[in-house]
Amino acid sequence: MPHQFKGERTLMRIFIGERDRCREGPHQGKPLYEALLHFFRERDFAGATVIRGIGGYGAEGRVHTDKILRLSLDLPIIVEVVAPEERLQAVLPELDRMIDGGLITLEPVRVILYRPHDVPEDERWRHRIEGLEPERGESSEGAS
Repeated sequence: MPHQFKGERTLMRIFIGERDRCREGPHQGKPLYEALLHFFRERDFAGATVIRGIGGYGAEGRVHTDKILRLSLDLPIIVEVVAPEERLQAVLPELDRMIDGGLITLEPVRVILYRPHDVPEDERWRHRIEGLEPERGESSEGAS
């Protein structure tokens, strides 16, 4: 069984603040980035990443930074998820109820997925690689 797959997916980025809280649902009141992480895991997305920024500003124009003299308790947070666009579109109404303020972007991405050699072929992996093409041999595709 091949362990490398290539294809198209959609990258969802959710831009929020460190102090933002989940507005409603089972994770209401928790830090929003934590609630989002649990949300995507509970729905069996292949993975999600939370990135903490060192500085930024949002719609209000207030600069948040990690510099010592102006240490912010509300640094920018980005939650990233890569999945088929239909799956991401399907969860947007739930995200709308969880997020009070922020920005969500969706963009097409080309992915290369590496699956460990010793992973059994099961339903969990089948839905993660659906629509991706197996890469056969290192020289099957020239440099792009």
